[in-house]
Amino acid sequence: MNFKRIILAFTLVAAYAFSVQAQGSKYLTMEDAIMMSEKETKKSLKPQTLIGLNWLPGGSKYSYIKVGTPSKLHITDVETGKVDSSVSLDDVNAAAKAYKSTYEFKTFPAFEWVDNDNFKVYKGGEFLLFNISAKAFRSLISISKNAEFLEQGPGFVNFAYIENNNLFIAGPDGVKQITTDGGKGIVYGQSVHRNEFGITKGLFWSNSGNKLAFYRMDESMVTDYAIYDNSKMPAGITNIKYPIAGAKSHHVTLGVYDLKTGKTVYMETGEPKEQYLTNITWAPEEDFIYIAIVNRGQNQCFVNRYNVENGVLDKILFEERDEKYVEPQHGILFLSNETNKFIWQSERDGFNHLYLYNTSGKMIRQLTLGKWMVTNLLGVDPRGEFVYFESTKESPIERHIYRVNIDNGEIKKLSNEAGTHSAMFNSQFTYFLNSFNSLTVPKRITLKDRKGENLRILLESTNPLSEYKLGETSIIPILHDNNVLYSRMILPPDFDKTKKYPVVVYVYGGPHAQMVTNTWLGGSNLWMQLMAQKGYIVFTVDGRGSANRGHAFESAVHRQLGVLEMADQMAGVNYLKNLSYVDANRIGVHGWSFGGFMTTTLMTKQPGIFKVGVAGGPVIDWALYEIMYTERYMDTPEENPEGYKNANLLNYVNSLQDKLLMIHGCDDDVVLWQHSLLYCKAAVDGNNTYLDYFVYPGHKHNVLGRDRVHLMQKITEYILENL
Repeated sequence: MNFKRIILAFTLVAAYAFSVQAQGSKYLTMEDAIMMSEKETKKSLKPQTLIGLNWLPGGSKYSYIKVGTPSKLHITDVETGKVDSSVSLDDVNAAAKAYKSTYEFKTFPAFEWVDNDNFKVYKGGEFLLFNISAKAFRSLISISKNAEFLEQGPGFVNFAYIENNNLFIAGPDGVKQITTDGGKGIVYGQSVHRNEFGITKGLFWSNSGNKLAFYRMDESMVTDYAIYDNSKMPAGITNIKYPIAGAKSHHVTLGVYDLKTGKTVYMETGEPKEQYLTNITWAPEEDFIYIAIVNRGQNQCFVNRYNVENGVLDKILFEERDEKYVEPQHGILFLSNETNKFIWQSERDGFNHLYLYNTSGKMIRQLTLGKWMVTNLLGVDPRGEFVYFESTKESPIERHIYRVNIDNGEIKKLSNEAGTHSAMFNSQFTYFLNSFNSLTVPKRITLKDRKGENLRILLESTNPLSEYKLGETSIIPILHDNNVLYSRMILPPDFDKTKKYPVVVYVYGGPHAQMVTNTWLGGSNLWMQLMAQKGYIVFTVDGRGSANRGHAFESAVHRQLGVLEMADQMAGVNYLKNLSYVDANRIGVHGWSFGGFMTTTLMTKQPGIFKVGVAGGPVIDWALYEIMYTERYMDTPEENPEGYKNANLLNYVNSLQDKLLMIHGCDDDVVLWQHSLLYCKAAVDGNNTYLDYFVYPGHKHNVLGRDRVHLMQKITEYILENL
């Protein structure tokens, strides 16, 4: 890499070292920090927002809930700015009681617009339709109270759901059971492949709602893994299917059910069965369905088209390969005015960009290009003139809104202020609601036209922490190994640069995450601000392997998890040690999940650097983690024995010199409890290694709800006692 170019990049990003601080008089309590509301007054410590902000289907009006006594639904006309607030929570409850005497909503219910006159709510196992003019409910459809993974069809006519692992469709003609063999290792209609590859659901309606595609997962060949329920006497056992790296994986197929014929056809996705079916997309005409198929080695992807009438492979549109891994996460987006053309997202040139294809599989042109990432494809206008997207084009730590001309590739930026923007366009792509925040701006929501011109401000949030005594929060670029690493530093209130301060390093360090951004408080949480109030500098750095910096930056960790991530964390530590106000003998580290892995790695592979560590839900041995994630970054244990050995923290237990607290949820089905238990066993076997350990029965991969106050108090006390 060109060193002069790196220096130039460093000079440019240095201009983005923002900082913010508040000088009230209050100090955060642990409950304030974790529950995000002031304990005594229950006043929210989150920036204000517009609850339920959304466009009405026609695109000429938007709505949100105005909280008050009573709460009201505000419907605003874009052109005139006129507000209709005639529907209140009292009106909704009066209608609910008239429909069924036992129905009542404590707050304005979550709803979805059906058309400009009606919205849909869920209550008591049925969907109700509320008419704005009549202020009355009527039943839309009743659903089993045991229904899971509900997916509503177009027009809110039919609803698909899963019950007892089988697929059902409820509609005007009643409920029909589509599958009967669910259970005993067969799962229908759920997210598959451990939610990797952008998969978030398992049911996919066609555009008209005449057909339903669904995943069928056979995991009978996957070994059972026991999760113990210690609330029972004696303890109970729940077996889950957990495919461990290098072992057998589940088999997935895609079925298509035709509501008119009652016929189900499975797509002939072929062998080997241990492959990943992702990015399911219906053709607009509903005669084909598109599937991105990734091999188990995850270095090859075929984008295929299947005939839904017979399940036969109609065409391989194109193939993508990478020597490390491919990771398609977004389905095809068809142009509405030319349905023989579509947008495909790919990192094939090193950064996630947009490509225009036709349905013959020919690439017409690359629409976006550069050393930046498209982070969200917002859509294509009905005229087929522009594609709208969010990206890191301005800076890796910012998000801005852009449009690109499909014909000539000209890009126009539609947002202005430095920080993080997100956009919600109306159906015609003539207006968008722009939500903005930055290190210094809690939240601002603005109505803009399609050219990015401001029409009106809908919300300007006040600083919810103005009464609290906070130190300065800064975003600082660090140059290391020809890479710019972004770090965040939170200083204690009343900071005195002539004094020495201890440091808490908060670490994640893994793929698919970015900790440091130009957002409110720099992406930090209130616990970090609380620790700063207690006299600690709180520091975080996003190293190689973290997200939104391009394929080379993220995949640099391939086959050697923990190596470059540790080097980059140490670059952050070395930066800290060169600051006159840092006490280099009092540095601690804390992280969860991948951050727990990194915390333990740093404590044992860099002994003596960190005086204390707290590792939550840590991966200890990657050979015990699930196939889809682990084999992408590490290949299989058979293919990469040295990489697995070097990353296996059981091999470094005896190197632990300082205080380490390890925490795990007993019901963890993501990072299995066995990881930290094996580490405890290794510490005991080492005779001279003493580990502190705490568990949370009944909690999975994270400790949520009010118990999280207990968790963070435990972590805080451990740091205070030992650092």
